[in-house]
Amino acid sequence: MRRARVSVTGTFFLNGAIFSSWYARLPAIQEGLELSPGQLGIALLGAPAGLLVAQPLMGAVTARTGSRPIVAAAPVYLGAVLLPALAVDTVTRLLAVLVVGAANGVLDIAMNTQGIAVEQASGARMFSSLHAAFSFGALGGAVLAAAAAAAGIAPLPHLTAVALVGAVAAAGLVPGLLRDRGDRGASRFARPSRRLAALGAIAFCALLAEGAVFDWSGVYLTTQAAASAGLAPLALAAFSLTMGVGRLAGDRVAARLGAAPIARAGALLAALGLGVALLLATPVAALGGFALMGLGLSAVFPLTLRAAGTAAQAAAPNLAAVSTVGYGGFLAGPPVIGLLAEISDLRTALALVCLLCVVAALLANHVD
Repeated sequence: MRRARVSVTGTFFLNGAIFSSWYARLPAIQEGLELSPGQLGIALLGAPAGLLVAQPLMGAVTARTGSRPIVAAAPVYLGAVLLPALAVDTVTRLLAVLVVGAANGVLDIAMNTQGIAVEQASGARMFSSLHAAFSFGALGGAVLAAAAAAAGIAPLPHLTAVALVGAVAAAGLVPGLLRDRGDRGASRFARPSRRLAALGAIAFCALLAEGAVFDWSGVYLTTQAAASAGLAPLALAAFSLTMGVGRLAGDRVAARLGAAPIARAGALLAALGLGVALLLATPVAALGGFALMGLGLSAVFPLTLRAAGTAAQAAAPNLAAVSTVGYGGFLAGPPVIGLLAEISDLRTALALVCLLCVVAALLANHVD
């Protein structure tokens, strides 16, 4: 079981590191293709679109085959990260990003199903720590991408090296994966229920909040909190760091206090942190607020996925249903906030995120 835990943890880390690498090289790719912000925005819609299509289908497949064969193909999925750097225009960029999103969606469902299987076989909580590995992997991938950009390395050779190293590392992890068994008689898709709908709503609120931070925290610091251009990116860094640390502790705390109280307290802490950032609107208060928000949200989505995966014998369809709804929030949130900011202002628009965190807290009793 120790080997299985190392293998699935490594898979989460690699997924975060490799797929964050191409996001971090977007400025160079945009410049190379001479894409306008609008063209880039259209192309980027391919990633969540591919993910949202792939996840429900992969939930059905994983329920029948088990997660190990699908995670074992991780080197192929990780290779998709090369495609955006090979694009030559907006259309090929859109198609490339669509494939990357689908590959990420396939691996996401399979590795989460594998994580649930390893946790159940070991009898010890570990699911939140897997998502911590993803967070730290994403942070590491972004840092390496920044170093590559600073050294003048073009996206294609950088992403080629990332894909090759990732593929070799993933292949080395495969033998340690748990041989979980699928059920050919299992339902291919999740059966609707009040609890599953509530879990989907929590995931939607949590990931919409995360998406808002990814897209708007830097803009908020520069336009509303009068932060310098060098200080603004630290909001996302602070959020990511506290989220990773919180996820490391999430399993132990949830085992001691219960999943629902931790999810409820976390969602309320996220609302409080963002509220501080919005009310005080100074660089220090905003950075502290986004850090609190990351800590609060850290366990909400992993606990929600864990509840979905342990709600029935076939974890994959439930995981796919809740994850798809959640990533729908991640997709819808940033443009909705932008539209509201256009009508009013960014501070008012981000207040919606505070409200959604409170909604997640009110539904948290379904996480147990």
